[in-house]
Amino acid sequence: MTENNVNKNRDSYTISDDNSIGKVQIADEVVAIIAGLAATEVDGVAAMAGNITNELVGKLGMKNLSKGVKVEVLDDVVSVYLNLNLKYGYAIPAISQTVQEKVKTAIENMTGLTVADVNIEIAGVNLENTK
Repeated sequence: MTENNVNKNRDSYTISDDNSIGKVQIADEVVAIIAGLAATEVDGVAAMAGNITNELVGKLGMKNLSKGVKVEVLDDVVSVYLNLNLKYGYAIPAISQTVQEKVKTAIENMTGLTVADVNIEIAGVNLENTK
């Protein structure tokens, strides 16, 4: 496959360009999936808005994890925008801060990109199991 055919319909970011070996590029959707997985691992997060829970990921595929996540990369610096559904009874500020820290750490550790900010919008509250 030529370089022109790889990711021609997706944005991707070069994280390593060693001319002696080759270059490594990461599709923006991969960064979004990393953010989605990290966010949904936080206790109190029900799901990404318009998305599925982690239990269904194995059945339905990884692609669904990028829903509810938008990433913008400029000069190796990432801005992340998350839409979350939270579980009822959890403190929104505390969960939001934990999500921001986990998402930032996951993206930086896995990609080498720098995360400038993780912006969260609470889209809903999951009222299941509140009896």
